[in-house]
Formats: sequence, C-alpha cells, structure tokens
Amino acid sequence: MAATPDYYKTLGVSRTATQDEIKKAYRKLARTMHPDAGGDEEKFKEINEAYEVLSDEKKRKLYDQYGTADEQRIPFGGGQGFSGFGSWADILESIRRGEGAFGGSWDIGDIFGGGFGGQQRGGYGGYGAGYAPRPQQGRDMNVTLNVSFDEAFHGCTKKVSVKLPGAAAAETLDVKVPAGAVDGGRVRFRGKGAAGTNGGENGDLLVTTRISPHPVFSRDGADVLMNVPITMAEAALGADVTVPAPDGTKIRVHVPAGCQDGTVLRVKGKGAPNVKGGETGSLRITLQVQIPKSMTPAQEQAMRDFQAACEAAGQDVRAGLNVR
Repeated sequence: MAATPDYYKTLGVSRTATQDEIKKAYRKLARTMHPDAGGDEEKFKEINEAYEVLSDEKKRKLYDQYGTADEQRIPFGGGQGFSGFGSWADILESIRRGEGAFGGSWDIGDIFGGGFGGQQRGGYGGYGAGYAPRPQQGRDMNVTLNVSFDEAFHGCTKKVSVKLPGAAAAETLDVKVPAGAVDGGRVRFRGKGAAGTNGGENGDLLVTTRISPHPVFSRDGADVLMNVPITMAEAALGADVTVPAPDGTKIRVHVPAGCQDGTVLRVKGKGAPNVKGGETGSLRITLQVQIPKSMTPAQEQAMRDFQAACEAAGQDVRAGLNVR
C-alpha cells in the first residue's frame, strides 16, 4: 500500500496553518501548476488532493492523527484503537509498562463482545456465529468534464457516461454546469460511485469541470481578464476604444491620457456570474502599449519631431537614473 504523501509539505504550509493560510497557498500553487498555464499535471493533482483533505476539518483531523484521511485505511475505523480500551498511544504505553496490550488479561472474545464465539474461548469454533463484517462505503469516483469558456460563463447541461465497477453497462448522467462555473469546480452525485461492501452505501461520483482556454479572455474567479493593445498616441493623448465583452456585447472604455503600459482598467458588472450567488464579477482590461516594428517615412519624421520637442522641453525619461 502506497504511503500517504505529506500534504502540508505539498502545499508548503506548517501543520498549524489556518484555513486561510491553506487556501492562499493552494490558490498560489494552483495558478502555477495548472496544465492550462503550462504547469505539471501530476503536481496539480497532488496539490488538489492535499487541499481536499486539509480544507476539510474532519479529514484534516483524521490525517493529523493517523497519517491518512481514508477511513478504510484507519485501524479499526479510527477514533480509539479498540472501543473501550483507549487510543493506540495508551495501548503502546501499556505494553511498555509490561501490562500487555490492553493493560491486563483480556480474551479475544471480551475485546469483540463475544463476536468470536461467545462462551467458546478455547478456539475459533464459534467464529461467525455472532460476528458481522463491518459495512464499508464504496470509494468515490472522479471524472473530468471539459467545457468551453462560453459554456462555463453562461452555464450549460452536458452528459457524462460513467461505467461503475461490476456494472454491465455505462450510465449516462446529466451534469448541470452553473453559470459562472470555475475551473476545478465540482459537482457531486451522491451514491453514484463504486458499490459498498457488507451492506455499506455506495460512494459518490465527483465531476470536476475543466475550462478550455479562450483566445481573448481568461478567468480569475468571477472576474474576467483580457489584454487590449493601444497605440503610443492613444496612450499619450488618451482615447475611447471599443472592445468585446465576455457576454457577447461591445463596450466602450476610456483610455486616460498619459497611461502607461500595463495599466489595468476595471469595468464592474461585465465579468462572469458569481457561482456562489454574490455580485457579478468585473472585466479587468490590461492595456498593452504597442511599439511599431516598422514605420513609414512620415511616421519616422513625426517621431523625430516628437523627440526634438521633448528635448526642447527639457524632458528626460531617464532623469531618475541620475542618482549618486
């Protein structure tokens, strides 16, 4: 059985990290490791697995105590080592003192409440007479649902076919992707995972959305990001430019005179719907001043005249470098 990785080390946080610290660390790594951003897919899966455990208080508590959040891998179901006999630490301390594993003389029938044959303590003759295997819930299953930028922005319904272990045929499910769905968001189908054993419940099916890249737009939560090229003259003099919005409309934005390359303009309410029910996000426009790679003679002369005018006005863009 493979050892459970160190989730704290995976996210780069201490074992005493708060939920906010864990969330910030995860978001920073997710942006770097996401496959769509050129990251490592395996590393991305590892940080998602670590965040899934450490962001859930119950799973984190199990992981901190037993080194795993999988209840099926925890000896005797977690909690106390044997019901009524204290924790594993108590058992080990009892052994160290020479008192035996349970601090006294105990029969296997006492430990399991007569499950090994009740009064028949001489052997295994009664095994099964009063013993019932513990029900085990089936494991969760994961599938990835690829959606386009527009499908995630506006919402859609897509079909997913899943073949469960032991099933004769695949089952087709309708997955409702909400408007404003984010990359890595999950939809859970209760009881649609692998079958349980010994009467245990079925696991769940987790459908994770992956948003395909868009040639113009990208997402940061409910905010939509885009780069807009402008000329040197528009940056210097200011201008009103028309750009596409992610909802399919056209909007006019004002470029302030004297703006610099990398200036960000925010248009409220033109981002994606907030999948959690809050305010609609903003459209964040990053201005990119374009330098011409070639110019006509008239353009070259205009640039020389501009340079001469700057010198005549005593303007030196590198004046700030004259520091002793």
